[in-house]
Amino acid sequence: MNTTLESTTASLRDEHAQCDSEKGGAVDTIRPQSDTIPEHPKADGADQVGEYPEGGLRAWSVLLGVWIVQFCTFGYTNAYGVYNDFYVRVYLAEKYTSWIGSTQLLLVLSIGLFSGRAFDTGYFYHLMIGGSLLFVFCIFMVSLSQPGQYYQLFLAQGLGIGTAVGITYVPGVSILSHYFHRRRALAMGIAVSGSGVGGAIHPIILNQLFHGPVGFHNGVRASGGLVGGLLIIAILLMKPRLPPTSRKLGSTLEDLRIFLRDPPYVIMVVGTVLVFAGLYFPIFFLQLNAIKNGIDPSLAFYTLVILNGASTVGRVLPNLLVARLGVFNVMVPSVFISGVLVFCILGLKNAAGTIVFAVLYGFFSGAYASLLSPMIASLAKKDTEIGARLGICFTFTGLGGLVGTPIAGALLSKDFVWWRPSLFAAICVLTGALCFSLTRMLVARRKETSWL
Repeated sequence: MNTTLESTTASLRDEHAQCDSEKGGAVDTIRPQSDTIPEHPKADGADQVGEYPEGGLRAWSVLLGVWIVQFCTFGYTNAYGVYNDFYVRVYLAEKYTSWIGSTQLLLVLSIGLFSGRAFDTGYFYHLMIGGSLLFVFCIFMVSLSQPGQYYQLFLAQGLGIGTAVGITYVPGVSILSHYFHRRRALAMGIAVSGSGVGGAIHPIILNQLFHGPVGFHNGVRASGGLVGGLLIIAILLMKPRLPPTSRKLGSTLEDLRIFLRDPPYVIMVVGTVLVFAGLYFPIFFLQLNAIKNGIDPSLAFYTLVILNGASTVGRVLPNLLVARLGVFNVMVPSVFISGVLVFCILGLKNAAGTIVFAVLYGFFSGAYASLLSPMIASLAKKDTEIGARLGICFTFTGLGGLVGTPIAGALLSKDFVWWRPSLFAAICVLTGALCFSLTRMLVARRKETSWL
């Protein structure tokens, strides 16, 4: 599966080579791949920079389409905290509502392995149209669910929506590699900001619909109609430019065998699993925490909006420091601060504290989200294995997201004992930060540099 996420991570390859050039002075920023992948010498396009539009009406239209997809899909899943609050307080008797959101997260990350391979082999429109139809269909299935029927919501929202977002996520971002080479990092940064904006806008819409005269069922249908219309526009805006490439099958186990012999990579994967196990606890439960602490619902409904808005900023600004300090030197403090903030949930008793927490946690957790892929790519010993390292790490990371928030929800219990899930989530995130620190130390020793 060496090439599963190759299109998505082409920009990371450029940065990887750039770093080598700055440190050693003997490595070109762009290296031809024809000698390493003879069966599809133009897959990277690294030796064809002049062929990339790097802008223009078509390229920016595609970028807009990708941004809309991110807004509608990943941004919608980032608003699950609104659903979770409604399920816990109004709609469901079960305390395991977190399994719905965590299953979404697992599928979004894991299905990318397969959708990325399908994108590379020319199935872009099949994935985008099929995934979009499934996404809207499952939203409408959520609107048909009955109070207290947990299994209906788990099937429609957990499995269905998670699968749909997983199908569209990687192809939606990967198509940018057809139009941008030199400006690819900028283009992808703009595109993924759509998920942060969606995570800020969707909670406003959903809260107003669920708790207003429209109600839950019609509110879900209205949100489904909105994202359905936007996804039609997005698909019309996007068009692949490069021809499909052939991919070798059956290499995933070989990749896994090789990477498991790389101690820094293994430790980093363990760290990502732990971080994801705790990172989403505030995202899923902050609105519920605010309401249970007596904060006016009209303000509590905006806590997730503030958090996701700050996350959008956090996905951009820390990346400006990476070129000077190195990805690990920015990632480790960001994750450590996030872990400390998770434990600080215990001190949230009023609106001011909750808002400050939402801003800080959104910023630093957003930094983690944006730095994760560059951190994984920095461990690649050659550019052509970046996609495989990303794909395998994301699969394991999804498992952390799957079990983390349900465990936190069970620890919270129906009595809302906040210190237990807060302590669990904080320990997970802080332990993950320690794993990243150890990884940095090992890689620094290997490369004989502190610029990591």
